[in-house]
Amino acid sequence: MAQTVIGGWPVETLTCAAPAAPDAPVFVRADIAPARGMLLLQARVRRPDGGETELLACPPLDRLPGLFGGEDDFCGNKSFAFGAAILLPYANRIRGRATAEGRWIETQVLGRTVRLPRNWGGRAPGAEQYAMHGLMLDRAPDRLERRALPSGEALAAAFELGDFGGCWPSSTRVEVEISLQPSALRLQVRATNVGEALLPVGIGWHPYFALPSGERAQARLRLPARGRAEVGDYDAVLPTGRTLPLAGGPYDFRAADGSALGELYLDDCFVGLERDAAGEVVALITDPAAGHGVRVRARSPEISAVQVFAPPSDSYVVVEPQFNWADPFGPEWGGQDTGMVVLRPGSGVLYDVAVEPFAP
Repeated sequence: MAQTVIGGWPVETLTCAAPAAPDAPVFVRADIAPARGMLLLQARVRRPDGGETELLACPPLDRLPGLFGGEDDFCGNKSFAFGAAILLPYANRIRGRATAEGRWIETQVLGRTVRLPRNWGGRAPGAEQYAMHGLMLDRAPDRLERRALPSGEALAAAFELGDFGGCWPSSTRVEVEISLQPSALRLQVRATNVGEALLPVGIGWHPYFALPSGERAQARLRLPARGRAEVGDYDAVLPTGRTLPLAGGPYDFRAADGSALGELYLDDCFVGLERDAAGEVVALITDPAAGHGVRVRARSPEISAVQVFAPPSDSYVVVEPQFNWADPFGPEWGGQDTGMVVLRPGSGVLYDVAVEPFAP
């Protein structure tokens, strides 16, 4: 079988030594596109019956090279259309003033005017356009290394990103490690300020968790959050600056086994996260009709929001643990803490999330 090449780099495959007859679902394989900012394309779970389930909603590997590039892939947008993209130095949306030339906005970041790519926005006539999901979606690593684990493998990459072509304060070094073992797939992203100015950092991840049954209404979500950021509409999905309490309402997913999604449309930034005794924010996505479940453990204390994207017409649930809220520098927030981590020169921060398969 010919090797799949994306952005001039071969797709890297991790495997692990799963038991031949497991008594619980286990990971056996993961595919990664290094040239797309270490985009996780797919991970496969072996069920106790010997069959395999795809963790993520993503086209087959042999179709992917033809999907990247072109107008729709401006600033690497196709990286967050499927699979699981890393979002950095900001997750979610940043608003600003559209410039007269090119697809750019100007906005204020830590009191400094920056130009960011205007790569997303509402689709309604006249809807606002803005910057979305960071600046490393189509970046290739400067170094790539594979290492063996006791029962699996890890792929580590280093990115010397500078000031992202003049788009961001200070200079950034990013180290990414994706590790695969039978019980868990783990993503760790360390950002370090290697410049001389203060560096704001927001890190997120954008996994499209597949619902194998295709029956979205019966799928369940558990998310320990007390509030969500109100948005003006579900077209541009821009925050108003208000946070809404969830207790007892249709967006309250805190029950032990979650709540069925039904026909509820979700593109919401959940905040007021509740942590367990280990200090983790634990979300569950279950597909009872398929006997399939995914546990997402957000370990970093800096993770302050989870964006959930789940249109009723699609068979996936996107659960995005993020440092920052939507439009984190926006005046609508009135100066309250919106999750951006500000690094002094020489300091760093770690984003750490693990995914575990289970049978509900």
